[in-house]
Amino acid sequence: MEQKNELKKRAIVIVLDSVGIGEQPDAAEFGDVGSHTLGNIQKVRGRLDLPNMKALGLAAIQDSKLTPYTGKLTGSYGKCAELTKAKDTTCGHWEMMGLPLKQAFKTYPEGFPRKLLEEFEQKIGRGTLGNTVASGTTIINELGDEHVRTGKPIVYTSADSVFQIAAHEGVIPLEEQYRICEIARELLNDEQYLVGRVIARPFTGANGVYTRTENRKDYAVEPFTDTVLDALVKRNLPTVGIGKIEDIFCHRGVSIVDHTKNNHTGTEATIRFIEEGTGSFIFSNLVDFDMLYGHRNDVEGYAKALETFDLALPRILSAMKEGDILMITADHGCDPTTPSTDHSREYIPLLVTGAHVKNGVNLGTRKTFADIGATVLDYLAGEQWNVGTSFLPEIIEA
Repeated sequence: MEQKNELKKRAIVIVLDSVGIGEQPDAAEFGDVGSHTLGNIQKVRGRLDLPNMKALGLAAIQDSKLTPYTGKLTGSYGKCAELTKAKDTTCGHWEMMGLPLKQAFKTYPEGFPRKLLEEFEQKIGRGTLGNTVASGTTIINELGDEHVRTGKPIVYTSADSVFQIAAHEGVIPLEEQYRICEIARELLNDEQYLVGRVIARPFTGANGVYTRTENRKDYAVEPFTDTVLDALVKRNLPTVGIGKIEDIFCHRGVSIVDHTKNNHTGTEATIRFIEEGTGSFIFSNLVDFDMLYGHRNDVEGYAKALETFDLALPRILSAMKEGDILMITADHGCDPTTPSTDHSREYIPLLVTGAHVKNGVNLGTRKTFADIGATVLDYLAGEQWNVGTSFLPEIIEA
């Protein structure tokens, strides 16, 4: 769809993976009472220096539990609740792009059914180890030696709907690991199992000391219906997926892909695409908060990663063009201060800024992550999505 004026409109959404901002009312159903990723990090660490995100309104969000910001706000702010009864990456991103699920993907707190594993083992020509709920960093050290000796991949899950396959890169080459994951994905598409994501978890090391590498790969279920990403592409509005975005959406609705593997390369790619004027919608996932720090209960590492992103934020803002709108948000929580190493059922922050975005508007508590996708479509195409409420009228200067 051609724009009638000369100002090129573009939307940018940066997902700080797992950076939640307080428990949702139903947190008890998920075992997450007391979770508050941002607030608890500051409480345990004693400080959290995020002046640039606070300038956009981060500390002004209701119940942020962050040290107040006393300067003039340069953005609008709020938080979003998740409609889908879940707390995983796939559900979070799908809902953000206008596809909440009526029924969450299945979880396996007792491990996967023997029938499923037997079929999987037959198809890959290997036995398996594990089949339990586990922390990925722990289980590779517990079973790594046996895996190296036998060549059997380690299968494990978490509180989320995931089928994770860990293997040593020197024992099972990466391409073979990915092929094994593709076999698992096909099996787990069956309605009787329906797992949200299969994840390749390659690692290296020796003698009981093993480390995960950055060669993780996600295999999601294909979205059941169109998302805002599909709607944009159908309207000739190119989309850019940075990080694991294209995996989450099974390559649907993503015109340009840059599969960055950490926060640094993801941030640099985001800045580059903004500077180059690429696409109509840039959708970026920064994974380190979750993968390296949240799941490992590393409070200091998580805090430093937040501060590093905050230091990079001025470069992102200065790269933006006049018609750009930036939204910074998350997809769930992963509070590193709690005993659990799993995701947490939390609100996600919402920060919005741009040359024509009002400053200091409190967008309140949104009823669904889908308000983000609805606003993107409203801004770029002037159309309303069937789920979620666009907050564009609240933030755009007349």
